[in-house]
Amino acid sequence: MLHRILLKTTIGPEPDDWHVGRFSLLARHLASLRQNGRPIYEVTARDRVTNQSGDDLDLVRLAAGDFDQLWLIATDETGALTPGDVENIATFRARGGGVLLTRDHQDLGSCLVRLGPLGGTQHFQSTNPDPDPSRRCCDDVATPTISWPNFHSGANGNAQQIMVEPPQHRLVERSDGTSLQYLPAHPHEGSVGVPDTLRLAARVVARGRSLTTGNTFNLCVAVEEPSRGRAVADSSFHHFCDYNWDPRMGAPSFVSEPAGDLMLKEPAAILDTRRYVENIAAWLSGRI
Repeated sequence: MLHRILLKTTIGPEPDDWHVGRFSLLARHLASLRQNGRPIYEVTARDRVTNQSGDDLDLVRLAAGDFDQLWLIATDETGALTPGDVENIATFRARGGGVLLTRDHQDLGSCLVRLGPLGGTQHFQSTNPDPDPSRRCCDDVATPTISWPNFHSGANGNAQQIMVEPPQHRLVERSDGTSLQYLPAHPHEGSVGVPDTLRLAARVVARGRSLTTGNTFNLCVAVEEPSRGRAVADSSFHHFCDYNWDPRMGAPSFVSEPAGDLMLKEPAAILDTRRYVENIAAWLSGRI
């Protein structure tokens, strides 16, 4: 059975922004996966495109059954998701569709909080902030134009060592059963957690550690709500984008921080990163 993945950003095709073309290595890797010589996933990668009502056309198709997974990469600062989009995603999940939500620092991608209890896994500054007041402060201080949440796990192009929460979840497991050790680093990651509304249906599966303060922060939350498709809430779309897998791929002009190259030098880092996305796709589809 071919599983259909919609890889979707919340912005239009803006050339100097985090448009879907900057996630080409992710799309290519998922599409390359095989089982018994046959493709496992069909990947459709699209930026936001709307109908006359302002609703995203691909999310309309999502509700109609054209896809099995939604990887929603919230790269906007405009509150992109409409009430129609929210309803279409809810219809998709009620049918058993799997969803990945990911965003970035401060309020970037805060439209995700509109997605009911699932949206509550994503914490921002202006809406649905972290319930712990001590965490509502700047962690990264090297880029003063970016405020909290902005956990500093390392330079773009470098790898961060992650901490897997026991018991080990399949999302963070290597093929030999050991824990993933690395994910791409980013100077200012966002914030995810388990809201009270999902305390019986979700859990944190991995954490990172700030190189600035030493504080830990959540990287990934797994959600299994009754009568809904599985979902994953991830703290930063930089775990998935080309620039963080291979800094030679380039970034938008507004990215000012110097890049590292450990993702290129440490073979285990890119292998673990690829395994992470493989696990997400397999878990959302119920294959693991």
